[in-house]
Parts: sequence; structure tokens; C-alpha cells
Amino acid sequence: MAWPVAPGLASPRAEPLWPAPPSRPAMDRVELGRSGIKVSRIGLGMWQAGGKNWGKDVNDKDCIAAIIRAHECGVDLIDTAEVYGEGHSEEVVGRAVKAIGREEVVVATKIAGYHMRERDVERACRASLKRLGIKEIDVYQVHWPDPWDQVPLKEGFRALERLWKEGLIRAIAVSNFAVRDLEDARSHLARADIVSDQLRYNLLQREIEAEVLPYCKREGITVLAWSPLAQGVLADTYRVGKVPKDPVRKQNDLFSPANLRAAGRLLKVLRRVARAHRATVAQVSLNWLARSPLVVPIPGAKRPAQAEENAGAASLELTGVEARAIDAASRAVRLETF
Repeated sequence: MAWPVAPGLASPRAEPLWPAPPSRPAMDRVELGRSGIKVSRIGLGMWQAGGKNWGKDVNDKDCIAAIIRAHECGVDLIDTAEVYGEGHSEEVVGRAVKAIGREEVVVATKIAGYHMRERDVERACRASLKRLGIKEIDVYQVHWPDPWDQVPLKEGFRALERLWKEGLIRAIAVSNFAVRDLEDARSHLARADIVSDQLRYNLLQREIEAEVLPYCKREGITVLAWSPLAQGVLADTYRVGKVPKDPVRKQNDLFSPANLRAAGRLLKVLRRVARAHRATVAQVSLNWLARSPLVVPIPGAKRPAQAEENAGAASLELTGVEARAIDAASRAVRLETF
């Protein structure tokens, strides 16, 4: 199936199941923590814009077109990182932001865990600002905590708070932080607070529900869900004998025959719900996550049609019965690790 895209970007090859959304449709918005920064219910992740690690079909032109189309469909949160393609993703995002208009988007990027020494924090921030072509980062996230504690969080977060006071960043956030790491990081902030934690979360990988999600709910910290489509499994793209070959995904346990068969039982339910709503499996998967006011999925997109499909997830209205059926099928899946 193909989805309609903006004029001049590509031509649709088939009649869509639903009409194209109007330019800049209203989308429900979510406040990031208590920051006052509001973002679209569905965001856009741009890891794939870092280069060819997500496949030979990735190119800058299509990635920029995907960001522009996402914005046309109501998405305003764009997520990237300094380590994605050694800054190349930030450069691509910067070109798209320039085309869209700075005030139209919320730019989130990440500082690498190994740049959290005091002398490195401002240097990394200014380098990201330059690549993005902006004067202020909306959401500056620490990409991961140092697992060996070689770079104390205290040093880095105090430096981040200085950048916040100076107006180089609007909000401080984290990524891949467990509860212990969140508490440690927050203890080093005097006036600012953590507004979001970006975590892997999807219908096949729900580990954060045990501890981190309840903590974030209690403390008013938004969860940005990365890999919300389980790298394409929950878009109903792959099956046994048809798996991705790109460097990022080819070693992922999700694509083992056993795990693809296990996911098939959940996909059967998702397909049934998708048909009832004249939607796609990916849209149903994203909408199930976005039902929570705490969670903002940030699926990736290589092309405009993917960005438009993902944005369409925000307009679905799953019934309680459908949501419970999806939840039950999801909980019944047992993935194997190798």
C-alpha cells in the first residue's frame, strides 16, 4: 500500500484506505514533564538519518522529506543524537528544520554518555547546536548513563544545568536511564528537573513497565518510546524467511525464527483491529502506546509515506475491548534471547 505524500516529494502508487490529512492537522499534545514544552502525541525518531546502517535505501533527501511530511501531518517532535552517524543525523535534521521553520518544531537531541565530563558538556552542546543550525536545543538528553561510573553523573548534570540557566537548552532529559540512574541524576540538579526518559518500549518489549514506567508516572516524567514498532516487527513488515539485512537489525534477537513466530500471534490480533479501523498494523501498535498520556512514541521514518503512516496513528480511537485484546495478546508473547 502507498500513502499520499506532499506534492513534489513522491507520487502515490495506489489509492489509500483513508483520505490524506489536511496540511498541519491538529494533533493532541503532551507536556514533557513539567517543562511547559508541549509536543505532538506522536514524534519522529531520526537515528536512520545517520547513514547506511539502517539499509542501503537510506538517503538524506528522503529523510528530509520524511521530516517535512511528518510536520505537515501534525508531528512537531524530532529526535536525533550526536552519535547518529557521528553527527550526520543532526545535520540532516537541521536542514529539515530550516526548511520547515525553527518555531514550528521541538528539537530533541542527545549528548553521548562519554561526553558528560564538565569540560566536554558545553563543547558537545555547542557542536550539536552548530550541526542543527539552531541557537537553543529544546530537549537535551543524556543518551545513556556510564555503566562503569567512569564519568560521574554529578559533574555532567551540574554542567547541563548551567547550560539550561544560560538558555542554550530549554529542558534536561535522559535516555536509557533506570530508576537508580534517574534518582542519582535528579539529585544533582538544583533548580531544573528531568522532563523525560527515552526508553525502548513496544508491545513485544515491555520491561520498563516493571519499575521505570511506574516511577516516571509517579514523578511526572514523560516517557519517549524508542523502537515503538520493534524495528519493524510490529509494522507487520517481517516474517520467517524475510528479515532485515542492515547492520543495526541483522543481529537482533527479534528477528529469529522463534521470535517471529511468537510475535505472529500478537500480529494476528493487531491485523484484526487494523482492518476494523481501516488502518495499518503499525498505526494500531503506535496508538496502543500513545493511549497513555505518559508515553510519546517516536517511530523512525526513512521516507515521507512512512512518516505519514506513523502520524496517522494519532487519529485512531481504539475501543476498550480492542485495547484489552491487544494487551492480552502482547502479554502472552514469550520472546527468546540468544
